[in-house]
Amino acid sequence: MLSADGMVKGADMNIFKHEMKSNRKSLLIWSISMALLVISGMGKYTAYTAGGDSSDIFDKMPHTMKALFGFSSFDVKTLSGFYAFLFTYIAITLAIHAVLLGNSIIAKEERDKTTEFLMAKPVSRKAILTAKLLSAAINLLVLNAVTLISSLLIVASFDGGSEITPVIVWLLISMLILQVLFLAFGALLASIKKKTKATGSIASGMVIAAYFVAKITDLTDSLNFLNILSPFKYFSYPEIINGNGLNIIIVVLTLLLSVFIIWGTYKFYAKRDLAV
Repeated sequence: MLSADGMVKGADMNIFKHEMKSNRKSLLIWSISMALLVISGMGKYTAYTAGGDSSDIFDKMPHTMKALFGFSSFDVKTLSGFYAFLFTYIAITLAIHAVLLGNSIIAKEERDKTTEFLMAKPVSRKAILTAKLLSAAINLLVLNAVTLISSLLIVASFDGGSEITPVIVWLLISMLILQVLFLAFGALLASIKKKTKATGSIASGMVIAAYFVAKITDLTDSLNFLNILSPFKYFSYPEIINGNGLNIIIVVLTLLLSVFIIWGTYKFYAKRDLAV
């Protein structure tokens, strides 16, 4: 049911096109925002590494503050370390977009009072959900690509920027996998809840909670068992920075978890009572 061919064949193309059109403006806004985030964030690199008081800020920070700000494991005076520091904020932004998108593809029909019109079409709920998920997946790919291209272009303007191209690519690949996971989670939450008005806030709140769990476990190794609760800790960014790429076992497990959540979304969506 969840194979690529099965999803394409099982989707209603009219619904797919409608979803792409309805998300067009939102995708444009998010894309511009991500590009500006990368440009403005990397724009501070020169100031922080030029020497003087600005560059001493990071050195004088205690470990606790460094962990909370997301650079306890990186040397932010290097280009790769500074980008990794910035990437923590890129990651949470992309995660919030993904979980809200997953939630909205189901919740918006009840919010906009278009459920009755949608259900009147001669297509199954499975085909409807498949079309929505395909559209959402393309949105994730586009936003991730915009972030990747923006990162490569701005980093290339610095000396040695081309040297960290593989690092940036691997970081964004890891984020794309997490985007799929958060998208699936947002869709599952909306398919379970009978009243979807609050699910967007709940979903984004859980993303923020997962981010804070990641920051807490950075403070002490004794809390590492909590990392399973935070997808932000599934991939080791220091390992990626050091050129070790992704752990294939973690990649497979994360994708399997996403498939399981999507499977659950189909099950709950097929059984839910839709408000009209």
